[in-house]
Amino acid sequence: MKTVNFVDTTLRDAHQSLWNGQMTTPMMLAIAPVMDRAGFESVDLLPLVYMDWLVRYLHENPWDRMRLVAEALPNTPCIIGGVLIGFGTIPDSATELWMKRVADVGMRIIRINEPYHDMGRIIKCIRWSQAAGLTNMVALIFTDSPVHTDEYYAAKAEQIAKAGADIIFIKDVDGLLTPERTRTLVPAILKKIHGIPLQIHAHCTTGLAPICYLEAIKLGVVSVHTANPPLANGSSQPSTLNVLRNARRLGFSSNLDEKALEQIKEHFEYIAKRHGFPTGVPVEYDVAQYRHQLPGGMISNYRFELSRRGLEHRLEDLLEEIALIRRELGYPIMVTPLSQYVGVQAILNITSGQRYKVVTDEIIKYVLGRYGELAAPVEERVRDRIMSLPRTRELMAWEPPQPSLEELRAQYGQGVSDQELLLRVMSTNQRAVDEILAAGPMKTDYPRGDRPEMALIQELTSRADQDYEYIHIEKGDFSLTLKGGTR
Repeated sequence: MKTVNFVDTTLRDAHQSLWNGQMTTPMMLAIAPVMDRAGFESVDLLPLVYMDWLVRYLHENPWDRMRLVAEALPNTPCIIGGVLIGFGTIPDSATELWMKRVADVGMRIIRINEPYHDMGRIIKCIRWSQAAGLTNMVALIFTDSPVHTDEYYAAKAEQIAKAGADIIFIKDVDGLLTPERTRTLVPAILKKIHGIPLQIHAHCTTGLAPICYLEAIKLGVVSVHTANPPLANGSSQPSTLNVLRNARRLGFSSNLDEKALEQIKEHFEYIAKRHGFPTGVPVEYDVAQYRHQLPGGMISNYRFELSRRGLEHRLEDLLEEIALIRRELGYPIMVTPLSQYVGVQAILNITSGQRYKVVTDEIIKYVLGRYGELAAPVEERVRDRIMSLPRTRELMAWEPPQPSLEELRAQYGQGVSDQELLLRVMSTNQRAVDEILAAGPMKTDYPRGDRPEMALIQELTSRADQDYEYIHIEKGDFSLTLKGGTR
């Protein structure tokens, strides 16, 4: 009997997809001991770009999140990573140092997403990961286009395998895989990777991902990336419980503990109810997804942006414009940050009254090839328009700045620790960094949602306005009376 392994995405991609990244570290720590014994192959925790998000919006120190969660999951490797290099925001010197320091705080696997599958950048990241003692997993980022064929992905997979990848995974960020394409794509890749484990990571944007997972494991994919309800489905990953039960019905075994999975589910259901977070539900199939290929969360963001400008009735026009730009630009894969670049240009094309009247620096750099090799040429008419812009001539000499660590220390302070240096390099708000560093140790208390009686007691006793004489809780054979402090 073949075994299928599960990589949990609940603590990273799932809550980014459904809760806009609002899950806090205490929410994670409360259920971490249960997750550690659930039997996951690994747990995806944090992308590099989320370091800044944590500082600015959740007022958390990401180094604390990594360390505390790693300590709470001693038997389960934590994954960290994402788009590591190539967009001119974080210099190579900082990224290389970051890999070493995340290993120091307990991260064990680095996830490498290169939107262009640029081998020079992938090789660089693999070497950095090896030097840091991290297992690397490299993404084959899937998209549907005339140029992204099975042969394209097989060739890239072979190059990645030869470069020293420990794990390769198919990353279907837009939910575009179909069962039919899975049946041809997976064998084509497996033939070229010389026994390296192949995993699959997909979003449920079209509702097809759970079916594609079952096809993939029948064909030889060894691990699937899933999320626990209520953070599964919707624009998130397939449900761990659903995929597990279907895989077992197909004759596969698994090391997962269903009792632990139910406890995890109860905990996150409690969080969703307590904070008013949405729960993931299966979505209806929408063929338009194959035209614009936007990640699910971006559509709601653009609906809001258009509404703010009084143009909410133009959403369908915007999606059609995104599809057109993508074709004109040679089919960029709609993954961060390329999806954002295309989306912003589409808004400008619609709101300025003339297509490409205003062109962002990011699109100009893309057309110039500054971000990496294009899968297909830019349409001649669009390229001519962009190349004629004065700003294009200014950016033709642009190269991503690559300051050394010594230069970064001269900028941010010679005496700061590596962790503080990296926070400052990666953050867009230095004041927010000051505040989290001054705040001291993170408060980690949060109720266990799978233990409702204890959660109730914890919430009642933590209230500042304890205006009661006593609290009496009774359920079955359980009875508890707490004396209050009447004011």
